[in-house]
Amino acid sequence: MTQAIPELTEHEIHIWRSTWSGGAGEAAFARLIGGYAGTDAPAIARGEHGKPFLPAPFDSLGFNWSHSGDIALLAVGRGAPGFQLGIDVETVRPRPRALELSRRFFAPDETDALAAREGDERLGAFIRLWTAKEAVLKAHGGGLSYGLHRASFRLDGDGIIPFAFEGEIAPASRWQVHPLALGADVMSAVAWRGEPRRIRVFTFAL
Repeated sequence: MTQAIPELTEHEIHIWRSTWSGGAGEAAFARLIGGYAGTDAPAIARGEHGKPFLPAPFDSLGFNWSHSGDIALLAVGRGAPGFQLGIDVETVRPRPRALELSRRFFAPDETDALAAREGDERLGAFIRLWTAKEAVLKAHGGGLSYGLHRASFRLDGDGIIPFAFEGEIAPASRWQVHPLALGADVMSAVAWRGEPRRIRVFTFAL
């Protein structure tokens, strides 16, 4: 492990940005996670729906990664055992079926908000909602199978507000969900259950 690992407090979330090259990208993130966890940490395990985690007693280190195209992001944070942390990134590209997809998978109020927008404004709002929802569901561990409609949001300018969460992820008020400004060609969101934290962004070169 040659990458210097900055100190991570329980008041921070660290975001690592890198390029993605199949297994090499995942292996690089595994090395970063090992740097945070320490030399005695076990191998990364997978939950029922594929969420990566470290078994106890290392499960106070929460982490999650996402990639789209050649960009990859890793989120890392410390908390109570089983700390729930998720991240999603999507490249910005035309999505002519955005409204149709929202009718199938989003809450009705979200679809109404998208229908009131057009063109690039609708596209940006759709991706913002999608990344926020997926970040929450990845943090929970249920993934898309849990249901995108079960985490609903309100759009607020360029931001997003958790509004109504259902089932195991409720209540919405316990979640922090933040869009990440990483460039005009990508949109991303990080989500965790708990109190507000400082977000720090780093770059990792493969």
